[in-house]
Amino acid sequence: MNLLGSPKRTLGFIVGFMLVVVILATAAYMAAGWSFADALYMVLLTVYSVGYGEVHPIDTTYLHAITVGTMILGCTGVILLTGALVQFLTVNQLQQIFGIKRMIREIDHLTDHVIIVGFGRIGAMLAKDLKTGGAAFVIVEQDEKRVAEAREMGFLCVVGDATDETLLQAAGVTRARALATVLPDDAANVFITLSARSLNRDIEIIARGEMPTTEGKLHQAGANRVILPAHIGAERIAEMILYPDTARFLHSSSKMQELERTLRGLGLDMQVVIVPEKGAMTGQTIEEIERRAMGQFFVVQLNRGDGEMLTTPDRTLTVNGGDAVVIVGRGGQASRALFDVLPDKIQAGRRTF
Repeated sequence: MNLLGSPKRTLGFIVGFMLVVVILATAAYMAAGWSFADALYMVLLTVYSVGYGEVHPIDTTYLHAITVGTMILGCTGVILLTGALVQFLTVNQLQQIFGIKRMIREIDHLTDHVIIVGFGRIGAMLAKDLKTGGAAFVIVEQDEKRVAEAREMGFLCVVGDATDETLLQAAGVTRARALATVLPDDAANVFITLSARSLNRDIEIIARGEMPTTEGKLHQAGANRVILPAHIGAERIAEMILYPDTARFLHSSSKMQELERTLRGLGLDMQVVIVPEKGAMTGQTIEEIERRAMGQFFVVQLNRGDGEMLTTPDRTLTVNGGDAVVIVGRGGQASRALFDVLPDKIQAGRRTF
């Protein structure tokens, strides 16, 4: 049966063979004048060697040939089917057992890895990004369907409730460099944060919060950073409405999106400032603008009004009306930093600074 391929393929082939035998034998009995019910019943009795007796007398050479052929092919098929079923079930069980053992061994050898608690929408996206970035990680998930999806994608996965400290230890929390708990349950995220912090004082914990009131609790529990997906989504929508030029620039290509994710991971935000003919930046050098910002942001690119793009521009260059200045702000939204520096020139809802 190994010649036929995998156990699943072997089982499918034999099931198909049995169906062909049953169909052809039933049709042959019906050709002798039997009803469909009698013919099918006779075939099943013969194939499974039950031996209850013939439905109708087998008194012709034609019926003898049909019955003998059904015995040989049918009984052989049942024997093969039984063997294929045993092989299929056994191989699956062995693969599962050895697969779990192999996964446990791999997790036990991991150090400085990342633990992702929850393989929902956010957890799955995070796992894909970490894989793309070449980071080692382990997923902790209690939903069997999601666990199967994670393992099909080749991810290391520990099954169970992450609020159990034993499970976190199995995921290597004492050796991990970071833990991201992204469950849609604030209470569970707080408890997991507490457990992880008690098991590893040096681990970086990034926790998801659904309610704004949970942010403080997560910080008190030991989270280094708290992510509020609803808040981030609202900020993004507001940015698209208030600053369409920025949104179009930042999300125009996959490279810019990747750059933005990298900056956010470093606690930085990038914005595009359209300089008006008469504004707080107009006529000033890049050095003067950054000096007024007092370290809150710095200029990384200058797009001239005539289309010229200057990356890492010289600090002595003067910013003119119609130019677009790409800035990176530290410690929060770059636009918020601009508001602190140049509050008199910001018009709500428009990119005129």
